Amino acid sequence: MTAIAPPPSRLTDRKRHAIVQAAIGEFREHGFAGTSMDRVAAAAAVSKRTVYNHFPSKDDLFAAILGQLWDRSQSLAAPGHDPQRPLRAQLLELLERKMALLGDAAFMDLSRVAMAEMLHTPARAQAMVSRLGEKEEGVPAWIHAAQQAGRLRGGVDPQYAAHQLQGMVKAFAFWPQLALGQPPLTAAQQRQVLHDAVDMFLGFYAVPGPGAAT
Repeated sequence: MTAIAPPPSRLTDRKRHAIVQAAIGEFREHGFAGTSMDRVAAAAAVSKRTVYNHFPSKDDLFAAILGQLWDRSQSLAAPGHDPQRPLRAQLLELLERKMALLGDAAFMDLSRVAMAEMLHTPARAQAMVSRLGEKEEGVPAWIHAAQQAGRLRGGVDPQYAAHQLQGMVKAFAFWPQLALGQPPLTAAQQRQVLHDAVDMFLGFYAVPGPGAAT
């Protein structure tokens, strides 16, 4: 799946949409270094100036694509911590959003582009990852709220705990596909990975209490 969203109605928005769609194809086929704004403009059937009016640099264009892919997987606002609901059910909802993004073919292909760029220009690749990471605040915020409510162990950086949790998911649903070309997980495999990751996380961090995690 490569489409970011249905074509918009306004001319300016349609041009931006065409640029993004063209850039996805160029980045996937030619990599970051092999893609130029000239190529993107030609593929989108717009002028180079129009491309730069929307995206000041190739880095901005690539980051915008990753951001839009992330936004598509987060079409509903990330739920906050609910002190009345079991922790396990809430965490599964949060991670299902993450799994949807990791299973997106376009996101995976562009992640490969970013990874290849990391080998050639680490600073640029780190900036790409950092800009995408700015959008990954849902899980750390949820963990912090659960800590404040006394339901998860305190004294641990929520960002650190979130990396642990999401790392367990990526170990099966992202890195093997990115680095080794393994096929995406089936629906059954996704469920198993999510459930096992949440259970291990809560087994370590959940504060014991009646119905705390179930």
